[in-house]
Amino acid sequence: MAKKAVAGFRDKSASIGRTHTKVIKMVKSPKTGAYSFHEEMIPNDQVKDYFSK
Repeated sequence: MAKKAVAGFRDKSASIGRTHTKVIKMVKSPKTGAYSFHEEMIPNDQVKDYFSK
């Protein structure tokens, strides 16, 4: 069953637009070899650094 996304992370006082991005990264478990997903809300200027790790 799919999860419903809730749009409650946006700052109402910022008239410029969205300041954060939801990133989803697939990570392989070293024990079982199964994949899991890690979701985070990060500032827009840190997105490239997050995926370069």
